[in-house]
Amino acid sequence: TVGTQTDYRDGEAQTDPYSPEYVVPSGSVPELLTLATLTWGRGLPAGLAEVEMIERAREKRAWEATLPAMDNASQIAKRRKMMDDMERKEWAFREQEIEKLQKVRLEVLKKLLRRREENQKELHAKRLDDHWQNQQKAKEEKIKKIQHDYALMLRKLIAKRNNVMGKLERRDIIKEYTDFASQTYAPLSRIGFFPDNHSERYVVKSFYLNTFAGLCELEASLPDSVTQLKMKAPKPKHTTTKTGFIKRSARLEVELAQVHQ
Repeated sequence: TVGTQTDYRDGEAQTDPYSPEYVVPSGSVPELLTLATLTWGRGLPAGLAEVEMIERAREKRAWEATLPAMDNASQIAKRRKMMDDMERKEWAFREQEIEKLQKVRLEVLKKLLRRREENQKELHAKRLDDHWQNQQKAKEEKIKKIQHDYALMLRKLIAKRNNVMGKLERRDIIKEYTDFASQTYAPLSRIGFFPDNHSERYVVKSFYLNTFAGLCELEASLPDSVTQLKMKAPKPKHTTTKTGFIKRSARLEVELAQVHQ
């Protein structure tokens, strides 16, 4: 009646498959006992390699059944010859297994070498890309410096060209104040002037604007035409009727006058 919930899946909590107890009758050797070394995860469930091992074990048991008995001296040489042949076959089979294992290791080694080469190529490509980016940044900075030096030297040449003889010119105050692009109105920072400094001196400070008494005095000194405006209604440009409708003839006269102008 009580349900529980854990942090694990059923597959993670699953143990090895259950193996029941067994009793072997005396005098019998079941074939299944030859597979007692295989456990779950190590040979079970059986694959192709395990099936081949089982078939070789059966062939070896069948070969052992065909061996001559040891009670006859004439069959000892034949038994030894059969055992030598079987030993050669075992060594040949072991050599084949070693060759297969070496081939598998060689393939794994090739894959690892191929992966390492790919990683090296990626690393080299990244290094080349970073080096190219650094060279591009250095190139752009160098181009910017060349352009800045070019503009600086060009301004110097223009200044020298304006005064080729090197004569000293007197300051023309009238010309400076009539030209709104002169140093008087728009001084440059490269000649030592920074317009942001001491900007409070440009603020207008007046008694008539900052105090109420000054505003009252300023308003009293103004003429009536400034404080009391007299507006005249404009006359209509077109001839209109009492209902406010503009006749077509009036619109036509206005258009003719515009065309005439």
